[in-house]
Amino acid sequence: MKRVASLDIGLKRIGLAISPDGKIALPQNALIRKNRNQAANEVSRFLKEWKIDILVVGVPLGGSSENEMRKRSEHFVSLLDFDGEIHYVDESYTSHEARESTKGVVKHKRDGRIDSIAAALILERFLESKKW
Repeated sequence: MKRVASLDIGLKRIGLAISPDGKIALPQNALIRKNRNQAANEVSRFLKEWKIDILVVGVPLGGSSENEMRKRSEHFVSLLDFDGEIHYVDESYTSHEARESTKGVVKHKRDGRIDSIAAALILERFLESKKW
């Protein structure tokens, strides 16, 4: 069974999620992004530690910033020390869904929990698509 991880790449935080079995998506601790190289090194370590085979990256589809955000995401991914499969998946509304689903349960601090829940939603979309 291939191990799959997903990223919700933001300018301040990077949400992370894994699927050890190809069925469930588990949010992990988000990374606080100080700079691009530090973040890429930490994500690369995470991918190695979990022995990830497939990386799913959320990109916003539609809207005026789609091309810019996709370029930023692709550039960040190019900095990773990762030679597995890479898939880009629509992340539209995942942060909003994550906030809505945790209202009253999680204090909405800027600690990255919402980002990692969004990464888990991105991963769920990929797993459900059966494109792997």
